Amino acid sequence: MVRRRNVILGALGAGAAGIAVAGWATAGHAKSSAKNGPIGTWDTPSAAPVNLTVTPKAGAAKVLPNEAVTVSVEGGTLQSVTVVAGSKKVSGAVEADGLTWRSTGSLAYGTSYQVTASVKDSLGATVEKTSTFATVKPKSTAGITFQANGMGVLKTGGTYGVGQPVIVAFSKSVTDKAAAEKAITVEASPAVPGKFFWVSSTIVHWRPAKYWAKGTAIKVSVNALGVHLGNGVYGRSDATTHFSVGRALVAISDNSTHRTKVYVDGKMVRDMASSNGRGGYTTISDGTQIHFWTQNGPHVVLSKERTHSMSSASYGLSDPTNPNYYAPEIVEYCTRISYSGEFLHAAPWNHSLGRANISHGCVNLGVADAKWVYENFMVGDVVEVKNSPKTLPVSDGLGDWTVAYDKYGH
Repeated sequence: MVRRRNVILGALGAGAAGIAVAGWATAGHAKSSAKNGPIGTWDTPSAAPVNLTVTPKAGAAKVLPNEAVTVSVEGGTLQSVTVVAGSKKVSGAVEADGLTWRSTGSLAYGTSYQVTASVKDSLGATVEKTSTFATVKPKSTAGITFQANGMGVLKTGGTYGVGQPVIVAFSKSVTDKAAAEKAITVEASPAVPGKFFWVSSTIVHWRPAKYWAKGTAIKVSVNALGVHLGNGVYGRSDATTHFSVGRALVAISDNSTHRTKVYVDGKMVRDMASSNGRGGYTTISDGTQIHFWTQNGPHVVLSKERTHSMSSASYGLSDPTNPNYYAPEIVEYCTRISYSGEFLHAAPWNHSLGRANISHGCVNLGVADAKWVYENFMVGDVVEVKNSPKTLPVSDGLGDWTVAYDKYGH
């Protein structure tokens, strides 16, 4: 009869030598017969040596929380494995062959863990092993959000226009940008190459060489947990999102012809009389010089508002004697295309639609046309302004497409 026993082993690191722990032998003894002499000798059988390997190794510190915990055995089979920190258990499972356990749950930062493995040796005796390790304690952690633009979050599963870049925002400054980019995966169907462009120390954009094709499906994964983003800042957790591209809508607003034409899937669907920025400069109260052109280049729709209060004071011009001053007014059917305040909107007071540029920088439209734009455009659609002397800065809204692809990020 084989006896059952529990043996607590010292901690073994990865690649540690096996230790025979489960078998033992008793001295053989003879039985004899007066008639026949000795009739037999036997020994209690010995179990095969049991070798346990645990990763991370025992006593390890600064383990990254995205590292897997594994326990493997030779000379026995795993019965159970627990990885705990206080009352919290890390999920995992023993593989079908009974030789390896792998964690499926993530670890936490700055935490000590105990691994306990229960093994049955070749003779059925139970062997237990314990070891401990600790995870890295970061200076701080950075959370992740996905933005449609600087004015709103990206809606997972939402539909956007062909000009919508991928935007990943970190809650802390990133100094190791290469590490952050390596953690980000953009999968598009149909597949296209793309580049990263950092607009600040916390926000990175990604765009393809050309506008997305209509119907493109985009999935974004940021595997930031355990990634050192520089200066002691680590990614707080992984994050994913996905969105799709709708029909391909591109509007072209021409400063020279005073027409704004809308194309859907390459076909013109609306030709609208418009009046763009009058141009010129003025100096506001803080000494800053501002201009009144509708800026040249591709703009991306940022938001839509049924009504919006507009005034020259919104961009610092509050002197009523300045010829560019105007009092607050509620404006209808507003489709924003820049952070600095460029909109396509209804301008029933403008009697120069289709003839001259007299606005303060917006694309003025008739009420019916502005209403149509408001009802049919979506966030991410493109409005290309042509023949204006002032170029849209990359940071004023989503000016990503104003930068040639060969000069866009890397």
